[in-house]
Amino acid sequence: MGRFVVGADRDQATLFPPCLEDWITEDNPVRVNDVFVDALDLGSLGFEGVEAAATGRPGYHPAALLKLYVYSYLNCIPSSRRLEREAGRNVEVMWLMARLSPDHKTIA
Repeated sequence: MGRFVVGADRDQATLFPPCLEDWITEDNPVRVNDVFVDALDLGSLGFEGVEAAATGRPGYHPAALLKLYVYSYLNCIPSSRRLEREAGRNVEVMWLMARLSPDHKTIA
């Protein structure tokens, strides 16, 4: 192709990303979100479900969903359906949520 920058072959098998930690830089704002929510005492703030129930289907921890909500507000993502898509394709959200991908009904 001469003097053009050529992209990678789309048929080449890769393990993307090999480690999520490698894709999130030390100064990425998503790290602040993670540390901030982890530092909160959600039980004293009135969040329900901080202690896991002994019966029923396991739910998402409120801290994980709060991290997702804070991320959505900081990045202007108002839609629960769009947040669901971001959790499956955005490396920052994958890192923040530890690869959890709640559906839009859970997010809403």
